Amino acid sequence: MSKITTELLLERAVPRSTRLRKIETLNLSKLQLKTGDLDPRLFSRLRHLQKLDLSDNLLDKFPNSLTLPDLRVLNCNNNKLEDVTALKQFPLLEELTYENNVYLTLNDDYKVMFLLQNLRLLNGKDITKLANHVRRVNSRKLTSKVTAHWEKFFRDQLPEKHTAEQVKSIRKKFLKSVQTNVVYGPSSLSEFTRWRVKMIAEEFLAYSLGLELNSDTEPEEKMDENEEESTESPREAAEDVAQVGDFSSYISNVTVTPSKRKRNHSKSSPGNKRSKSQANTVEEAEDVSAEPLHFLQCHSKGNSREDFKTQLWSCVFEPVLDSGARKDPIVSSSRTVATCGGESVCLIDCETGTVLKKYKVATEEFFSVAWTTLTMVISDSRKKAHNILAAAGRRGIVKLIHVAADFCYGEIKAHKKPIATVCFSPTQETHLFTASYDKRIALWDIGIPDCDYNFKASQLLVLETASIPLRIALVPTCPEQYLLAGCEDGCFAWNIKLDKGQKSRPFEAIFQFPDDESMTTSHRVDGLAFLNDDVVVSKSSKPGCIYLWSWSRSFDAKGKGCQRTMSAVILAELEWSTTDMSYLTLSTCPAKEYVFCGDEKGSVWMYNLSSYTTAWGSAKGKRSERRISPTQILKWPELRVNGEQPPEILVNNVVADPAFTYLVVLTSVNITAIWKKS
Repeated sequence: MSKITTELLLERAVPRSTRLRKIETLNLSKLQLKTGDLDPRLFSRLRHLQKLDLSDNLLDKFPNSLTLPDLRVLNCNNNKLEDVTALKQFPLLEELTYENNVYLTLNDDYKVMFLLQNLRLLNGKDITKLANHVRRVNSRKLTSKVTAHWEKFFRDQLPEKHTAEQVKSIRKKFLKSVQTNVVYGPSSLSEFTRWRVKMIAEEFLAYSLGLELNSDTEPEEKMDENEEESTESPREAAEDVAQVGDFSSYISNVTVTPSKRKRNHSKSSPGNKRSKSQANTVEEAEDVSAEPLHFLQCHSKGNSREDFKTQLWSCVFEPVLDSGARKDPIVSSSRTVATCGGESVCLIDCETGTVLKKYKVATEEFFSVAWTTLTMVISDSRKKAHNILAAAGRRGIVKLIHVAADFCYGEIKAHKKPIATVCFSPTQETHLFTASYDKRIALWDIGIPDCDYNFKASQLLVLETASIPLRIALVPTCPEQYLLAGCEDGCFAWNIKLDKGQKSRPFEAIFQFPDDESMTTSHRVDGLAFLNDDVVVSKSSKPGCIYLWSWSRSFDAKGKGCQRTMSAVILAELEWSTTDMSYLTLSTCPAKEYVFCGDEKGSVWMYNLSSYTTAWGSAKGKRSERRISPTQILKWPELRVNGEQPPEILVNNVVADPAFTYLVVLTSVNITAIWKKS
């Protein structure tokens, strides 16, 4: 019978507790505990445990599934530990001590530095810089050596048309050879080097030959059943290692049968809401002729083919470094797009459908990603521009990823509650806005990392919101002065000019919108974007309608005082689905004057507004008398995954590149669809 019982855990809690889930600090030292005494079923109830003392016991290893998702401090001094790799199940560990475990060596120190991305103190010493070197420089060198070894000795041994037996044979030979011949660092670290070389080699083979990764490289998943945050999103979180994946990304095989559909042309009655029978009506316009190109299942938990539950939330195209992204929007983006959902962020080549990179963070659910370009100092004091990706979500932490270096170089603990969305300033490359469920929008200066990836972030501004902010947009004509936000209870504007002394600011204006026969400020705004310098596109909880309105005619910049109510000057309404489902957001392609919005049936509604914008731009521009129908509705094609149709498909987000060559569609069923304009 195990020595550990519920009563013992409650008694040894500091302070004593009445419920396991409330325990944050636990002292289990000097109990003569053996590995078999650590019952995973009992420990899985310690969901909020942060500090655990297991010193002075008889442990020789850790069980693989203790499920302590919030563990930050662990003391294992004076045990009989023989291996540390099971500690990867505690990815949030910041402080770890295991002194006087006679079987552990310097190689084990390096293993935990690689496996535990948040680790700061090891056996009482600050290992931050050394750990960064192990994860970045060491990994990069070994990856280069492993790749070179394959190219030189093994690539030509594998026939172009090879059998499974041939692949199995060459895999075995390659793994043995690479561990024997790839040498790096001092001989005292040879065990660590062989361990990393094998891991890198298996990832390389999985990527190059489509082989399954060794199960040891994929930590076991757990469901976060007791999540208490209210985020209007799935409550699942994986217990995984926070690593940058060099090679491995899973793409599910799908069969697509797109059917050609003729569009019906009819005119809607002015002001009438759409009935379901009108769902396919569009006004006379050109056919965009976009065809489905790829359907990817690359955010699966544990690379599972059966994962149709992970929601995908945000995507943004990577800027081209040489184009002068702030000068010409048409050439300011590549065909590489960053997508996020669940525990991972992916970089995808839209033309080939290749998942170029995949980043995982344990216990996270990513909600938003954003790009910026930083001019960084490299060797010999030379400067070079690099794209940096910011990713944030349920944990309220912003991850900063240097994509070219395959390295997550830092994080900002921005909020105590989930971050709904992030965006960078178009004029200040280090200025990042984060909008959170704590009803605050914060402006950060993320700084510029030095050649050792040291950086300093600082908070510049806090904008107080009346409700949860869902979408944010900087006003194009004055991005350093005004920010607009769509929130759970309305649409608000703030003065964000930094020469004002007030660091914490209330909103300056709230906008009224039509609601049947009257005007109202109280409505959820879950879609918000600028079509051009003046026209705002917003989607509210009013079914079947997307508003276009003028910023300059709605916002009275000369008025005095805060929290003023202003009426949005409506230019037009876009006809959209009659669903009352929230959080299906919209986007715009300003260079092509398009608006995009998905619906609850997997379709994408596209609106070409180029014939309207000139009239709206005039001082006497009047509101369009009738709702503008979509130019085209892209229907979700007949899609079968492993022979079966996916469940109900919601389009959470849809984004086009600036040239409108590709259209990336993110769904509620863990499928990223990429369409290409023909």
